Amino acid sequence: MRRNSGLKKILIIYGGMLLVLIIACVTVYIVYNNKIKESAKQSLLAAEKINEIVPNNSILEEASTELSKSINEIIGESANEIIENTTPEVETNIEPENVESENTKVENTEPVVEPEPVKELEFAYPVEGEILKEFAIENLVFSETLQEWVVHKGIDIKAPRTTVVKAAEEGTVKSVKNDPRYGLTVIIEHRDGYKTIYSNLLTTEFVTEGETVSKGQSIGTVGNSAAFEIADEPHLHFEMLKDEENVDPILYLK
Repeated sequence: MRRNSGLKKILIIYGGMLLVLIIACVTVYIVYNNKIKESAKQSLLAAEKINEIVPNNSILEEASTELSKSINEIIGESANEIIENTTPEVETNIEPENVESENTKVENTEPVVEPEPVKELEFAYPVEGEILKEFAIENLVFSETLQEWVVHKGIDIKAPRTTVVKAAEEGTVKSVKNDPRYGLTVIIEHRDGYKTIYSNLLTTEFVTEGETVSKGQSIGTVGNSAAFEIADEPHLHFEMLKDEENVDPILYLK
């Protein structure tokens, strides 16, 4: 009897515990289910509020498109106005420069004048006569006046006193002077570095310094004024220089 009563007590205790556990599980399930339903309701309310506050997506897209279109149109119109105001006017009827029409061309009928070629210098004998004394720079010649052998930088052309002396070639009278050795002297300067010297003259009044003379023009007369050749017969002492150096006149006279 005691054993049976003890078993009953154990069953009652375990049965009570099981019942309490079941009740606890049911209570937890009910509470959890209510919370889930409450959360779902709150989510639905939040979605509805969001839809009320935020407009439809299609409306947003249309508004965005219209706004973008308006901005682009404004920008385009402004750009066109700026281009119209800043673009310079361009004349379309521009005639090319330096282009002559066939009807306005004028043929040049004037003849082309070619420059005359420069003639070579051709020196002529200033007087006609016998060569008394030749050009001698390397070989000495005997001077009757000085009674010694000396150099002779020109030629002596025999001619009577007062014989007219002529310019051997055109040029400019460089000087008219009385040389202490060769007497009255006229120096004519020619182009290309040539000079001619006419000494032992009687007169020189035909020309003046700086005067331009032509070939064959009278420049003086033959005399006997050269102190270094006073013992010789009347003659013209004639010298030629090329670039300030004495040359043999015979090589140039024609």
